[in-house]
Amino acid sequence: MDLTSANMQVLFRAYNTHFQRGFAELGGDTELYRLFCTIVPSTTAVEVYPWLKELAQLREWVGDRVYHGLEAGEFFIKNRKFELSYAINRDAIEDDTYGIYGPMFAGFGRSTAEHPNALSAEMLAANPKCYDGSPLFGNHTVLDEKGKKVQVSNDIGGNGNAWYVMDLTREIKPVIFQKRRDYNFRALTNLNSESVMDSDVFKYGVDARVNAGPGLWQLAVRCNEPLNAETYEAARARLQELKGDQGRPLALRHSHTMVPSGMEGAALRVLNNVQTANGATNEWAGTSKLIHNPWLSAA
Repeated sequence: MDLTSANMQVLFRAYNTHFQRGFAELGGDTELYRLFCTIVPSTTAVEVYPWLKELAQLREWVGDRVYHGLEAGEFFIKNRKFELSYAINRDAIEDDTYGIYGPMFAGFGRSTAEHPNALSAEMLAANPKCYDGSPLFGNHTVLDEKGKKVQVSNDIGGNGNAWYVMDLTREIKPVIFQKRRDYNFRALTNLNSESVMDSDVFKYGVDARVNAGPGLWQLAVRCNEPLNAETYEAARARLQELKGDQGRPLALRHSHTMVPSGMEGAALRVLNNVQTANGATNEWAGTSKLIHNPWLSAA
């Protein structure tokens, strides 16, 4: 291949086509994270989130209005930089072996598309502190009917792999995915550039500034027990029975159950089978949608 500026531009477009094809390879599954993440555009290095302390509801207007405060100062998510880069030797391009790199760039694109899925699952496993200073899954302080502080938990416990029941019917989700700079595929192929002159390689890379963090803890319950009808019922009840301050019901809906690969079969038996193994009616069939998330940690 003649290494002219025009040919290098054609080559970049060809590699970009492979990249974009790989990026779209999984279809809807590529954007799995969008099911349980609130997507937030970021404009600074660190975003401070003024979350409501609870899922507030309307009240009868007696006397003055009651203003719900936004809790901000302590809760923030800092953007992180990510990159994936390849270098192709100039000789490979000149000797017309550049075609072998097409599948590599397709894999490059797929890896990029999957990164938000991996990052959001990593955040769930890390279980960082959320806006109230407690871990996303754990004990949280609310006020009971008498205004007394009490502890409630959105963590069932157990020693196995984690799975989750979630209310994903709202605009706000249990996880935040924050984008400061979206994923961008670029190339350094100018024959007269200092980099190419010194190394005799052409460089291709994708980079982004993003991060994942905890959203509202009230919208998800974690369980590390084996997934069966009994534990599903317990986790579902825990989610739906969570209350806000002054004992107000939050009207949470258990809309989705998210599991790692090793629990997909158990989840299908609970959520899809009309009958149990002994022929009895399965009362939990169709009670939530299954999210099979292969990025969730497995012990």
